Amino acid sequence: MRPGNGASGRVTVVVATRNRRAELLATVRRLRALPERPEVIVVDNGSTDGTSAAVRGLADAGVLALRLGRNLGAPARNVGAAAARTPYVAFSDDDSWWEPGALARAADVLDRNPRLGLLAARTLVGRWRASDPINAAMAKTPLPAGPALPGPPVLGFLACAAVVRRGAFLDVGGFSEVLFFVGEERLLAYDLAAAGWDLCHVPEVVAIHDPSPRRAGGSARRRAELRNTLLTAWLRRPARVAVRETVRLTARAGTDRAALPALAGAARRLPAALAERRPLPRPVERAARLLETHVPGPA
Repeated sequence: MRPGNGASGRVTVVVATRNRRAELLATVRRLRALPERPEVIVVDNGSTDGTSAAVRGLADAGVLALRLGRNLGAPARNVGAAAARTPYVAFSDDDSWWEPGALARAADVLDRNPRLGLLAARTLVGRWRASDPINAAMAKTPLPAGPALPGPPVLGFLACAAVVRRGAFLDVGGFSEVLFFVGEERLLAYDLAAAGWDLCHVPEVVAIHDPSPRRAGGSARRRAELRNTLLTAWLRRPARVAVRETVRLTARAGTDRAALPALAGAARRLPAALAERRPLPRPVERAARLLETHVPGPA
């Protein structure tokens, strides 16, 4: 690797990918062109389009390619974080990357705030770099801000625009294998907060997301969202909340075509969820309830 500056030696970028070779290679080129010159770890979720071979060809440019035998979903990022050698890990998807200087700013913020476990960046989307709606939601959070936090506290984020303290991330188990993919960020935020770590939004750190036309969407994504919302309740929320969410989703089965398959998917994963059930500490549960009842004002 060539010597860099700013975040060099402090931040590794982990990119999980599956069957998006051309987009991935373009993203890796953008990441390696950053002034920070971060090391990049690509975790290939069992691609069949030649992704791993193409990334191995970039090994001399500071890119480590890890090929998995099967698709692990979001937990593939855990494999990359475990392989990193830096104190901080930034996540990108194969259709997202970081603005020049963003990783150095993130590392500086984390250096100055030793209890900060996760930094949620500002996300700009698409060709015109529109502000992702989550930016406003994080900025206008109802959660009370601590005096030492470098930005508004959060209990949710976008994985492709997050920088984590590697040790904190690995200590809480990273992204959940129970959820697999979609909505995995909320559970990780719960677990970091339950472990005593701060999480906050720092808009001066900017990530770019140019959604892939091959991005999973439609009914499949909707089913996964509903399934994982329910599973997250059973994993971490009080029993009354988990039962309430189950009743709500069941009641929607007559009008929402995604509800019934989501219930079936949750039922298949429920034994694993119950085996890992750890209700949140009271302060984190109060924060979760506060976010549930918050009605955002106009942007």
